[in-house]
Amino acid sequence: MDYKDFKKILDAFDKSKTNILELETEDFRIYLDKSVAAPSASQQIIQTPQIQEPVVQKIEAKPECEVEGEIISSPMVGTFYQAPSPDSPPYVRVGDKIKKGQTLCIIEAMKIMNELEAEFDMEIMEILVEDGEPVEFDTPLFRVKRLD
Repeated sequence: MDYKDFKKILDAFDKSKTNILELETEDFRIYLDKSVAAPSASQQIIQTPQIQEPVVQKIEAKPECEVEGEIISSPMVGTFYQAPSPDSPPYVRVGDKIKKGQTLCIIEAMKIMNELEAEFDMEIMEILVEDGEPVEFDTPLFRVKRLD
């Protein structure tokens, strides 16, 4: 099938009331669905990341599971980094005692490095994501024990 024939099929499908077109030949297969609309360039919305406070969740221990501590979750979507650069030591390690305001990690969002700071004194019990791993909003990052 040449380009002109393909263009005629697309034009006919576009003008028709049919929502789905599936066409298969020996050379190719095409599936079109009008009900799934892709945003046009004028409809696309560019969002700037909003830095929110980290979400702190308490872990409820089940009788058979003795997990203590609280979870610090990602306040945004981005990439998790344990250190300011690949050759630098990580901000925190398991067992470290951290003071309020100390940097825990960096979450890169749209080429902006956002430092995640401790909201209270704590001990790092577990780091739940790997360095360079993508994270979503509310992805658990650290399991910590609150220090009084």
